[in-house]
Amino acid sequence: MAITDKIYVKNHRQLASQLDTSFPKSAFAGATLDMLFTGDSLAKLDSTTRDRVLDFSEDFLDCSCESHPYCGCAERKFIDYLLELRAQGFGPDAIVDVMGDDYMLYAYSGDILSFLDQSVRTLEAAEALADIENTGRSEAIRTAKRDLTG
Repeated sequence: MAITDKIYVKNHRQLASQLDTSFPKSAFAGATLDMLFTGDSLAKLDSTTRDRVLDFSEDFLDCSCESHPYCGCAERKFIDYLLELRAQGFGPDAIVDVMGDDYMLYAYSGDILSFLDQSVRTLEAAEALADIENTGRSEAIRTAKRDLTG
């Protein structure tokens, strides 16, 4: 299961009440994206929530793919966001706090920790392959791994 499947809309019940409808808690579920990013839905939200939804949309849903927003770009951008937060020195608890402040999203710290651990293991495997294949990418991979484990 991808980490983006474990990212949830904060204050889900309050939002469902404001929108007078139900939608999944998962932030990247198709129905959630449809519900939160239609013009009618945005107009029903209070200004603070609307600003956070628009920030999320601008930062993660802005792509030119034909199958937008179901192309996977949003998920890849969000993963980059999580990895960048870790590279800035944030731990799992702090990452959860920051994404809550930035986008009204939440996740369990253990899920973030597992994702970061899996990312480091993936980089270790890529580093070993780069060393064997002598592709010249070993140092870049080592730097990325150091950023995550720092």
